[in-house]
Amino acid sequence: MSTGTLPPAPFGRVLTAMVTAFHDDGSVDLEGTARVAEHLADHGHDGVVVSGTTGESPTTSTEEDANILRAVVEAVGDRVQVVAGVGTNNTAHSVELAVQAEKVGADGLLVVTPYYNKPTQEGLAAHFETVANASGLPVMLYDIPGRAGTKIAEETYHRVAGHERVVAVKDAVGDLFRGVRIMDETGLSFYSGDDVLNLGWLTHGGCGIVSVVGHVAGDHYRALVDAVDRGDLPEALATYRRLAPLVTTIMTTAQGAMTAKAALEQMGVLTNRNVRLPLVPADDALAGRVRAELVALGLLD
Repeated sequence: MSTGTLPPAPFGRVLTAMVTAFHDDGSVDLEGTARVAEHLADHGHDGVVVSGTTGESPTTSTEEDANILRAVVEAVGDRVQVVAGVGTNNTAHSVELAVQAEKVGADGLLVVTPYYNKPTQEGLAAHFETVANASGLPVMLYDIPGRAGTKIAEETYHRVAGHERVVAVKDAVGDLFRGVRIMDETGLSFYSGDDVLNLGWLTHGGCGIVSVVGHVAGDHYRALVDAVDRGDLPEALATYRRLAPLVTTIMTTAQGAMTAKAALEQMGVLTNRNVRLPLVPADDALAGRVRAELVALGLLD
């Protein structure tokens, strides 16, 4: 519950869509994944999202998703909220993942707009409602047309906001004014789903952030969110500006899982930067750029 200017945040204020660690043979590294979760809990977070796109969920099996979620819940479930990514472009599969996530112990669900098959708005609404009906967990919708190919229309938000378990949105549309209007008219809580716009969303009624850069800048983001909450916008802006070069490197030079893993390896949280195809690991030149920004921020010597 906010004691300052920010609205209530149903899943916490500072969350990271966390990576999934892999062994050299390509299998899931559950110990490494738990280490990432513990690192986040130790550095400013009150929530984590597992098996999102940054967790390379398109490449993991249903059984792997259960094991990943279980490892994170066991590692940090008593310290932070654990949100399970269950969205796919197959509603039946998303329902299966939602039921599984509730059994394993997730606190909430992240449900992305079905990607590639580009359903109608009627189809989107029916998909979200069906997944929300599958468990008793609260749902955060994920609106990211740049990846999904389809934007959630305002009238669809109005419809699904009537579902008791649809409570929040992770917005990666990038239209602040549209978001203000939807928040106003539906009562849904909005989270920034784009590190570039974290400060913008917080100053336009957003309740928190779901970050990628938070893998290594959790304490900075906690400071930024707390500054906005107490009304200290100059301090929040100063933090945002300090983070800008790191955000640029992690979010614009390659897919976020690649650069986040390079950063975590530099910081000693992970022992490698393995990803699964079709991603490829960050090369040494890119890892060097990431390292330079971590040094500049004082996160590495």
